Order: sequence, then structure tokens, then C-alpha cells
Amino acid sequence: MPRMTAARAAVEILKREGVTNAFGVPGAAINPFYAALKAAGGVHHTLARHVEGASHMAEGYTRTNPGNIGVCIGTSGPAGTDMITGLYSAIADSIPILCITGQAPVARIHKEDFQAVDIASIARPVTKAATTVLEAAQVPGVFQQAFHLMRSGRPGPVLIDLPIDVQMTEIEFDPETYQPLPVYKPTATRAQIEKAIDLLQASERPLIVAGGGIINADAADLLVEFAELTGVPVVPTLMGWGTIADDHELNAGMVGLQTSHRYGNATFLESDFVLGIGNRWANRHTGSLDVYTKGRTFVHVDIEPTQIGRIFAPDYGIASDAAAALELFVEVAKERSAAGVLKDRSAWAASTRERKATLLRRTHFDNVPLKPQRVYEEMNRAFGPETRYVTTIGLSQIAGAQMLHVYKPRHWINCGQAGPLGWTVPAALGVATADPGTPVVALSGDYDFQFMIEELAVGAQHRIPYVHVLVNNSYLGLIRQAQRNFDIDFQVKLEFENLNSPELGVYGVDHVKVAEGLGCKAIRVTEPDQLLPAFEEAKKLAAEFRVPVVVEAILERVTNIAMSGTDIASVVEFEDLATEPGHAPTAVRPLAG
Repeated sequence: MPRMTAARAAVEILKREGVTNAFGVPGAAINPFYAALKAAGGVHHTLARHVEGASHMAEGYTRTNPGNIGVCIGTSGPAGTDMITGLYSAIADSIPILCITGQAPVARIHKEDFQAVDIASIARPVTKAATTVLEAAQVPGVFQQAFHLMRSGRPGPVLIDLPIDVQMTEIEFDPETYQPLPVYKPTATRAQIEKAIDLLQASERPLIVAGGGIINADAADLLVEFAELTGVPVVPTLMGWGTIADDHELNAGMVGLQTSHRYGNATFLESDFVLGIGNRWANRHTGSLDVYTKGRTFVHVDIEPTQIGRIFAPDYGIASDAAAALELFVEVAKERSAAGVLKDRSAWAASTRERKATLLRRTHFDNVPLKPQRVYEEMNRAFGPETRYVTTIGLSQIAGAQMLHVYKPRHWINCGQAGPLGWTVPAALGVATADPGTPVVALSGDYDFQFMIEELAVGAQHRIPYVHVLVNNSYLGLIRQAQRNFDIDFQVKLEFENLNSPELGVYGVDHVKVAEGLGCKAIRVTEPDQLLPAFEEAKKLAAEFRVPVVVEAILERVTNIAMSGTDIASVVEFEDLATEPGHAPTAVRPLAG
């Protein structure tokens, strides 16, 4: 039987579980693992500038392609606690990442040793499993179980904590005979699917709500096939955006308090039946449940049995992987279509398209400083349907979701539930690492951008090109807008006069100089007609220099973005609406003239 250190066995398992990339920061307590990583080869490592950044890179990497599992590595103590935010973001959105930390020697863990913290206990609430391995011989089994857990049922992250002496201990392990454990996923029965379709058939104005579980299951094609067979319009959630192309005739638009379309909310309010697949009824999607559920029958399909009924009790629930359920939905729908017993939904679908061509927000403004809506309009012109957008939270994300267009699954990569500021830069680097052949465009407000701006240097060092659109109003815009309810504007201004860049006025941080100082390229835009040329130049610079390229758009200080604080029937539109075709020239369905 071959002998090797437990650390080397762990690396060999990573490779046999399909890991080709890892992100991390070495340190004393994890150096034996790094030595094994170097000796074994086969896993490309990207050195982050911050360990939280490494965890978000791993998230971006996982979210990009089906089957990916991002790996982040750090030393003992603060490295693990720094990665907690990444683990929280991952478990909130059902994203499998593996976090590996170093630890003090076993005998000194509970003796207040330098950087010795019980990271497993800290991480347990935000992981599917968190384990400090105390016996070297258990390392292979713990890693094997980690991948089994990450892939089974509702996906999610795992943390493995390795004391330094455990890493260095030799064990018996034969990597050539290693096999991953079979993955478990619940599967719907045909009887369940037939009942769900019976309920759909009984309705007049049905909708499908397509959640992120469909993307996790790589089942977007099945969703579209089912929608086309039945003629039922589809509402993608924010995490399910891209399951059906924005310009597809059955895409009814997004619903919610913030990241929603006027036509999406209007159509939902007209519906009488909702089939939710792989979604979790997030509160910013539903708003007030009284308004959301009134007069509607609900069927909920989710991979996690305890998710059904968590937010509200559906009329019928099915615990199933989205792909397994959709395969049966398609099978039964084909049979009923051939028998001629499916209802004709063409009039209902036509009404959704009519709303889509009339209930539009205005994007075309010539104001200086720029209105953010114009930025997204020009992004629609500059970046095509192959683009992968990456963003986190804020008015930039909310307005972007209202106005940008997504055509494919995994082309809107967004941390949906946790929403940590600073997520966008490292996540975009993870996305671009996972798929270097596809254009990646990140979107940030100035505060998100500043949170982990140092990670731009990772892109410069490792030659990871992407375009980062930075909308700068020198404000915590979303918090400022929320503070209107309290009649305050307090501690949300980022403005100051920069002694070294007086041309910025009160916009403070010179992001162009900072980006250039970190080895990247940057362009500042102050006029609306400069936006499209700047985006085109950014694409050329990224291709030429193979580094991140920042396009900073200087916005007006205050813009209130459409949203509601209560329910989907009372979204406040702060700006002028589109009333003629020139007001929304890049809408997926042009406004009727």
C-alpha cells in the first residue's frame, strides 16, 4: 500500500474529484498542504490578496460551469474567520465550495496557541459540514464525504480544518483505487408530476417561477422545453435569471420588490396558478405574502424537502431535484400534447408579451452627471448575449437587474441572499478563471468596489482579464434610499475633496489611479456619449493586456431606483417612464410607437 502524508492524500483526492483550480493564501499552519499541492501538481493555484477574496473567487468559479467546485485555502485563525462570509454567501445560494484551513497541532488546539481558533464550530451554521480532523488516517474519508455532501441534495459548502501535525503524518492511501461516493438527489415520481400538471390544467392564467435550482441542476433546456410544450409563460427569479432567454416569447419578466420588471409584476398579479421549480420564495421576490399568494394556487418543487412550506404552505409540494422533475414534466406534457388535451395558452402568453412591450422604464437620458439608467442602456449595446455579468448588491445591482439583458444560464452571477459588499471583484476573477473564453463584465457601485479593491492586483498578477463597470455616485445609494423612510441622510456619503485629484470635485477616491496602481487599466466617463466608446475600448484593452479594465461612470449623486418596501403591487417609480420608443431603445421588446 502506498504511503504518503495526509496532506498529499488530500490533494490526490481533490484531483480525483475533478478539482483543477484553487484560490488561497498560504501561511505557517497550512504550509504542509501547500507543499503537497506543489509536489503533486495538477491543481492551478491563484494567490489572493485577502482570504475572504479567495472564498469569493471559489464561489465565482463554482457558479460559472456545471459540476465546478471551487476550493479556497487559508491558514489557521483569521484566515478561516475571514472566509466565513464566503461560506455564508455560498450556503445561502446553494453553492458548493470547499474551504480548507490549517490549524494548530492537535495537542495545542485548546491551549490558546497562536492563531488557534475553533473554526469548525464557527463555520458549522454556514456549511453543510465543518470538521477539524484529529486523526490523520481519517483525512481521506473526510474529504470523500465532503464532496459527497457538497453534491448531494441541496448543494452547499463544506469546511475541513487540518491541524499541522495531522497534515504531516504519513498514512496508507492508494489514490489509484479512489472513487467518489455516489451522489444522492431526491427524485419526483410520475404520479406527483401528473398531479402537478392536473392542477396547472385546471388554471386559466398559469406561470412557472424558475429558480436557481434549475441552474444548479443544469436543467434550463428542460425548463424551456416544458414551457414551450405547455405554452406557459416563465418568471425567472434573480438566481434563476438566464434559465430562459430574456427575448424568448415565453419570458414574462422578473417579479419582486426590487430586481423586477414592471411587466413582470403586472403579469404575476394577473395570474391564478404558479408552479415554482428550484426557488425558495425569497422575500424580495414575494414581498407581502398576502398580496403574492391571494387568488393563486401554488405547486412548489424543490430539492430540499424542508424548503417546502418554509415561507408559505403551497397547495402541493414535491421534493425533487429540478432536472429529475423537469424530465418527467416534459415526458407527461409530450404525452398530453400528443393526445390533444393540453389547454391553449396562446392568448394568455400574448397578453404577457403586450405588457412586455408597453410597461417599460426609461433608460435614455442625456444628463450630465450621468443617470445610471443610461449606463445600462449602453451596456446592452456594448456587451452581447455571450456576456457573463457578475455583481453583488446595491442600487447598481438592482437597476442593472431591471435594465440589463441575460440570455443564458450562468450568465447572471449574483450572490443573491447574503449580498456582501466587496464580493464582485474576487467573484469576477473566479468566473474569468473558470471560463477564460467568455466575456466577463462585472458591475459595482463605488462602495462595493472599494471593499476588496486590492483583489484587482490578483487579476494583474495572474493575467485574468475582464471588464469592470463602476458606477460612482460617491454614496451608499441603497442605504440612502432606505433612509428616506426615516427622514435622514446620515453616514452614507462617501464624498470628499481629494487633494491629489482636484478634478474629481467631491467624488473622493480616484479609482482610476488606484486601479492603475494595482496593475490594471482604467477609463473614466463623464458624458453619456462617451460610454459606448469607453466600453469598446475596455474590451480591446482587456484583450491586449490580459488584465482587469475598469470603466468608471461618474453618476449624478442621487437617483432613486424603482422599488417597493411592502408588496409587488405598490412599486414606486421615481423616474419618468418610457412613453415612446426612443426612451428605451435597448428594451428586448421595443416600445410600440
